[in-house]
Amino acid sequence: MKRAEEGMAPPLDAGDAVRTASVAMGSTPAMDVLVLDAGTRQSLVTMRSLGRRNLLIAAMETFRNAPAFSSRWCKARFVCPAGYATDTYLRDLEAALDRTEAPLVIPSHDGTIALLRQHRERLERRAKVALAHEPAMTIAVNKERTLAIARQLGIAVPRGVIVTAPGDIPDALKEIGLPAVIKPCESWVGGEGRGARVVPRLVTTPREAARVFAELTRFGGATLFQQFVGGRREAVSLIYSDGEFYARFAQWAQRTVPPLGGDSVLRQSIPVPKDIGDESERLVREIDLEGYSEIEFRRDRAGRPVLMEINPRLSASVEIAVRSGVDFPFLLWQWASGVPIDRVGRYRTGGWMRYLSGDVRGTIETIRQRGRPGITPPSRAAFDFFAAFVRPMGYDYFQWRDPRPALRATAGFLRLTLSRVLKRELASLGRSSHGRRGGDDDTPAVRARRAI
Repeated sequence: MKRAEEGMAPPLDAGDAVRTASVAMGSTPAMDVLVLDAGTRQSLVTMRSLGRRNLLIAAMETFRNAPAFSSRWCKARFVCPAGYATDTYLRDLEAALDRTEAPLVIPSHDGTIALLRQHRERLERRAKVALAHEPAMTIAVNKERTLAIARQLGIAVPRGVIVTAPGDIPDALKEIGLPAVIKPCESWVGGEGRGARVVPRLVTTPREAARVFAELTRFGGATLFQQFVGGRREAVSLIYSDGEFYARFAQWAQRTVPPLGGDSVLRQSIPVPKDIGDESERLVREIDLEGYSEIEFRRDRAGRPVLMEINPRLSASVEIAVRSGVDFPFLLWQWASGVPIDRVGRYRTGGWMRYLSGDVRGTIETIRQRGRPGITPPSRAAFDFFAAFVRPMGYDYFQWRDPRPALRATAGFLRLTLSRVLKRELASLGRSSHGRRGGDDDTPAVRARRAI
């Protein structure tokens, strides 16, 4: 382990690393970890967690203004202006590993994980990838396979039908009913040279279902039509290794973005409910999903938990666990590094965390979607948004000891808001606008917008 020093270096285009290595390596210390996806909240949390323990952290992203790049703990920065479904990103990642000599890579974005899995054997000649082994990952990233195993274990899952062609939609809706939720079987779908992270969508009519199906499958892949379960969203996070659980944590999400399923933006730590705690452990043990995982449930009208999905990577909402006393990024580092893993028996409950820019976007979407199933009425949504300011809570990005990422995220949010206002003004002058897509193209510009 190398001891961290204070100071910041300017971002480096990762592709330049090979050409400058012979000059730069003499003055650049080797790193302990390369944290990918520096634009995500969980990557910043990881950087702070490991940096506080005197580990040297390098970070990589596809755009320069990632909030984590400005953290006091970020000692080397690599920018690859290419999408994840490209050979360029892979080459730049290898160049960054060669320059930093980092023995461990921690990813947090579905697109990165898809790339790492595709080239895992090649990459692990340089560094360990902090992901579960491939048989478990193959199940965990695929909703159809995950839910099939859950059914075998007697865990409740939504009624669902796999749809691969437009002609299957009428029969699927006949079986599932409306409203329904359409999800990709895997959150990341890739095309030639491009890819997208695709999120679930609620549909209320056959026509809307056909349109959403076309949008979600524009890069290929199958979709899962599911019954709509709109109750309380709860999640259990675990660290599992060699048949043992080392840490458990639970939270519930009061608000998300998008409003009916997505990133948790206002959440609270809770004791692990016995029902979903037991079911989560049974599922993880059956899959043999080592490392970190988050298992998400929804409560139905009777209060019964219904499994939604399992995430085999650090989740965007992980900071609430860290602030509550369960430092999942450090536990993940211990597991991936092969050192003894700390056991965490208790944590603080009742604490709140808020992702403010996400809460702004989610509240606006809630108002725009008024009247749709499961959507809070506009007046209540606005009241709840402002009422949250008087409730004591922590805020994503902000730490007194490391304030620069919050300042950068705020500046990015303001730039994005101004840009959208200008676009609406141009549209009002007669410029046409495009309809909403089922997923975000994996371009640096889109990744930069998601980072705030």
